Amino acid sequence: MAKIIIIDDETQILTMLETFLKRDENYRVETFSNPVSGLNYVLSNNVDLVLLDIMMPQMDGIEVLNRIKEKKSNVKVIMMTAYSTLDKVLQTHKKGADSYLMKPFDSLVTIQEKIKEVLKS
Repeated sequence: MAKIIIIDDETQILTMLETFLKRDENYRVETFSNPVSGLNYVLSNNVDLVLLDIMMPQMDGIEVLNRIKEKKSNVKVIMMTAYSTLDKVLQTHKKGADSYLMKPFDSLVTIQEKIKEVLKS
């Protein structure tokens, strides 16, 4: 069973993703609207995958990604954002992000396929 953590300051995104992913009995899902709390959880628990928003108050997703990869390089990370630029995509890829999702999401099925793909890699 894969442990998935979702870190996003938008509660609607958290609720939608959590509800959808919990339908799959292969996933255990935890959500965090505060990036600092989410990061602390990831660093102190066994986690397989993090869905991580880039633009958040307190700490942006790139900083969270940096800290995750410094301490737990085996944790897979999929970055999420509505504000995509080529620079941000390249920056997160160089920092170790495993994939990238654009908001608004095309479909929840696309997200599920991306998660399966990243967990297999």
